[in-house]
Amino acid sequence: MRTELKYIELKSGFSDNGTAWIGLVSFSKSGKTVYFDGKGFQSLNGTGVSGGNYYEIESGNEYWISGVKKNMSDRHKFGGGKIFVEKRILNDYLQTIGKKELPKSGYELTEVETEKPTERINELENSQLEKSEIDESIYTKTPKELTKSELEFLIEELIEDEKNVKYNKGRRMIKKDRIELETELEKRE
Repeated sequence: MRTELKYIELKSGFSDNGTAWIGLVSFSKSGKTVYFDGKGFQSLNGTGVSGGNYYEIESGNEYWISGVKKNMSDRHKFGGGKIFVEKRILNDYLQTIGKKELPKSGYELTEVETEKPTERINELENSQLEKSEIDESIYTKTPKELTKSELEFLIEELIEDEKNVKYNKGRRMIKKDRIELETELEKRE
């Protein structure tokens, strides 16, 4: 696996003050997945809503992942908080920034999980592709054509999707579909 020294900052819920690291990331064979600290990340392709450019596959949290800056201006100018530097790459980082030792303020050495969760991430991505146990034809039926149990199943599925969707536009579309199905269910009761 290809590795690189990167700046990684949690953006979801923190704006420019999230936990941040300088660490060694690994890339999948395709280069689409980035691994760091036991987590897998994939690009948001410019669609981030919290200022991130990657999202963590398991939690959905947004992160900013970028190259390390030689002038140590990795954090946004309006951001704050310590930057944790992975112990095993300290010498490489010091060489990159042209320093002999890590500055005392604003930085702290840390250990991170070095095991790459490739198997766990692959299973997670593949499970999202598996077919539902319910007949797939329910997704093509109109609300009036659905049975009561199919309506209840789809409503539960949409509630779960609504909680997990990353973008407001998608959440609004799911909510609209859910309300339409709930209205149909209420008519029958």
